[in-house]
Parts: sequence; structure tokens; C-alpha cells
Amino acid sequence: MSFFDKVKQGASEAAKKAQQTVEITKYKTQISLKEREIDKIYKLIGESVYTSYLTGDYTQVEANVKDFCQGIAQINQEISEIEQKITEVKNEKECVCGKVVVADTKFCSSCGHHFV
Repeated sequence: MSFFDKVKQGASEAAKKAQQTVEITKYKTQISLKEREIDKIYKLIGESVYTSYLTGDYTQVEANVKDFCQGIAQINQEISEIEQKITEVKNEKECVCGKVVVADTKFCSSCGHHFV
């Protein structure tokens, strides 16, 4: 392989790594926005409970809190999907033991799990 081929290959790999970093940053920003949504819902839960306390009427608070909690569960599911995309971009996968390994690994180096 000539010097120029090596330089060309190195530049190509650097461009690929830069694109990967941009994608991961985009996904992490999405996760951060979703986490802020969850924080807003937590605040709404607290306001709902406190308003019920002030009025002495707790009839509606249970339904409100249940709806808010369902919203949080949905957002957490979306965050999990985004985290999966990050794992794919990084060319990684997670073992049943929790260790993150390269996607084409056949066996986990930590627990020996065989990937099918």
C-alpha cells in the first residue's frame, strides 16, 4: 500500500469517525431534551398534588398522576430507543450481563455468553 493510499484511508476513517461523533451528539441532545420533558412532568405531578391538598379535593389527583406517569413511561421508552441507536452507531451491543461489547463479538469476554 502506497503512502498516498494510507493517507487516503486515514482521511476516510477520520471522516467516518467524525460523522459517528455528530450522530451520537445528536442522539444525546435528544435524550437530554426528553429528560427535561420528564422533569416538567414531575413538576406538574407535584403541582397537581399540592393543588389537591389546598382545595381538599383529591378526587381528580389520582387520574392526573396516573396520566403523568404514563407520559413518563412513554418518554423513558423513547429514551431507550435512542440509546439503542447510539449503540448501533458505535457498532456495539450489550450482553445479558450488562457488559458492552463490539457488535460482531461471538462470546462475551466477561461472562462467556454466546451471541447467536
